[in-house]
Amino acid sequence: MAILRFRALENSSNRKPIVVIAPSSKVSDFYGINVFDKEKMHKYLSKEVFRQLQEATHIGNRIDRKVAELVAAAMKNWAVSLGATHYTHWFQPLTGSTAEKHDSFFELSDEGRAIEAFSSSALVQQEPDASSFPNGGIRNTFEARGYTAWDPSSPAFIMESPSGKTLCIPTIFVSYTGETLDFKAPLLKSITCIE
Repeated sequence: MAILRFRALENSSNRKPIVVIAPSSKVSDFYGINVFDKEKMHKYLSKEVFRQLQEATHIGNRIDRKVAELVAAAMKNWAVSLGATHYTHWFQPLTGSTAEKHDSFFELSDEGRAIEAFSSSALVQQEPDASSFPNGGIRNTFEARGYTAWDPSSPAFIMESPSGKTLCIPTIFVSYTGETLDFKAPLLKSITCIE
């Protein structure tokens, strides 16, 4: 056992440092480029849709399906322009780490052609336990242990990995009956109570 520890120490001390080269000498040139923030929303959304989204975030108004569809299209266009091929509902379950359910922007048209698609239903809610996957998953859909729901108060962002770029959509995680299954939903509820 001691030999393994010494080997681990030896391997770690022989590792070469990763050299990170900034894309520019000014941090302001690249800070937040992978975040769908207000600046990008202004660019990709109409003024009216942007206003409705801000009201939903700050006042708590409902986002209607038409606005959600326009936001989903804008997010997809922005993400694809940066090279993203997938999206994920990103959440913090009670396990102490983050979790994700990945899907691609890929869909087939009626003619069988590949297209990039991302609808409001994919943006707003997902089932992370795969109960409605084509293979049936491990549960019936009505038995899904939880659902993720888009949190428009947190900006979406692009995460890069060796396999590519992914649009990460911050979400909350709740059970079918509405119980909180994550760390974020209680924080959002507490903000509502304080206001």
